[in-house]
Amino acid sequence: MKFETKIFSIFLILCMLAGVFANSRSDESIFEDFSFFSNKTTLRVWYTDDAITPYLQSMAIKFSEKNREARVEPKLVSGMEYLEAVNKASMENKNLPDIFVTTNDTLEKVYCAGLALEADNSDGFFNKVLFPKAALDSVTYKGKYIAYPFYFETSALVYNKTYLESYAKEQMEKRKKQEEEAVQQETALEEGEESASEGDSAEKTEDSEKATEESSEASSEESQDDESQDEAGEENSGEGEEGEDSEGEDAEDVEIPEEDFSTEEVNEEINDILSSDFKSIQDIINFSRKYDAPEKVKSIFEWDVNDIFYNYFFVGAYMNLGGDAGDNINVDNIDQDIAIYNGNTISCMKIYKQLKQFFAIDAKETTYDDMATRFLKGEILFTIATTDIFKKYDEIKVKDPLTITADGGEYYEYAVAPAVPELPNGLKTRTMSVTNCLVVNGLSEHPDLAEKFARMICMDEKNDIYKMSHKLAAHYGIDYGQEGLNKFVDIYADSVSMPKTIQTSNFWMELEIAFAKIWDDEDADCNAILKELSESIKTQVVGKEYHDQPIQDPMDTPITAGLSEEDEEGD
Repeated sequence: MKFETKIFSIFLILCMLAGVFANSRSDESIFEDFSFFSNKTTLRVWYTDDAITPYLQSMAIKFSEKNREARVEPKLVSGMEYLEAVNKASMENKNLPDIFVTTNDTLEKVYCAGLALEADNSDGFFNKVLFPKAALDSVTYKGKYIAYPFYFETSALVYNKTYLESYAKEQMEKRKKQEEEAVQQETALEEGEESASEGDSAEKTEDSEKATEESSEASSEESQDDESQDEAGEENSGEGEEGEDSEGEDAEDVEIPEEDFSTEEVNEEINDILSSDFKSIQDIINFSRKYDAPEKVKSIFEWDVNDIFYNYFFVGAYMNLGGDAGDNINVDNIDQDIAIYNGNTISCMKIYKQLKQFFAIDAKETTYDDMATRFLKGEILFTIATTDIFKKYDEIKVKDPLTITADGGEYYEYAVAPAVPELPNGLKTRTMSVTNCLVVNGLSEHPDLAEKFARMICMDEKNDIYKMSHKLAAHYGIDYGQEGLNKFVDIYADSVSMPKTIQTSNFWMELEIAFAKIWDDEDADCNAILKELSESIKTQVVGKEYHDQPIQDPMDTPITAGLSEEDEEGD
């Protein structure tokens, strides 16, 4: 080889190494469009939750198989200053994400920054057949759809089904026994009436015979009549004794065989119990007085009072921040668009305050993880939990399986109630939800391709998203193979979607502080605390100090109404 050729070869190698080094320093991908290695279009997807990595990777492969001209590149990005990083990459046009995942409460911010492209709904893709209402609300901004619902989180009333099944069977057996006893009493009563009727008929026959004998044989009338009466008396006496003995044998020591109730019957009984004994918070208090709890149970009902996500259902039906979509706040109509301080919310918070005497939950000692673990170990009958409760259960089954077994040695079963309990005085409840969305970057060079990928995820009917990531999709059409998870989807549909207005972004922290004040201080004034919160948020929106008109405390029936003095003392 000539010397000049060697020099040229070495020069090419050095150039290639320098290119690779420069590329790594500049965060460029070596598999870019029209690169030496590929002519496929690269679709970049940014996200912050590592839990969804396996699912996104699997969907990336499926998408590439269907779209040979494209490849999807999922990228896990730090959650610290995440949106700022998206904005910077987009502005500098350096490996910008074509799609990025973010929570629905940030959508106004990204849309106003030009980072969210309005979705095409000309074909009616965003409809209530494919998406729950909460999902559609979460991606709506000013009447436009600016993102695609991906997965969600919400809270629900979860209970130990093993305990409740035992209680349901006890109630069914008691009712069966009562029905059997009622039938026996009715049968005995009918037999007694029949015996008495037969006795009356016999007496009438004897009287007729006596009269005939009197007319034909007057001389022997008295003797025969006396004998007849004695015999009749003895017969009646004997019949009475036999009747009593017979009835005593029927009513004495009646054994009712233990019933083997079908799964359908037990589940129906549980549903009846949930709709009667657990329809409201007050029902739960009453139930705790009559329920003979297993020794392992330390609390009938307990939840994390520190986290607004588990407390919000108390006021969720009556608070309003920008309407269903959380995007409509008009300064001229601020009292309706921001409805925090009103008679219903005051009543709800007063009820929340009273509950401390019945459910002695120490906020300083309680965390969601600790509470959830104790619930899964059978120490709590009912709790407010998020969808991760089933993931925690699976983890404990692997790490410490013996701690989640009932007395019979089998694993506890858990289920989700159709709704969270209502409040006394006819007040409703409603949970909160947060939806993680797929946002097509407004500065993407491949918006059509990005939209196709987002739509594919929204129409995925397999439950891989839960199997791989323990997340529940924010669209219908998936059977998770577990009733509890399917019920979470139903509860999510009717939940309150987190508002997306920038001016109210600190509302959740402020509301959480308000709940803490009311729970921790027995002298806390619910009226004053809510008024202060409302004025603080409205002041932020209007840009100047705002004062609400004072509202008189509603005259509500105390939560202790209808409870005995013993009940009012609390647990």
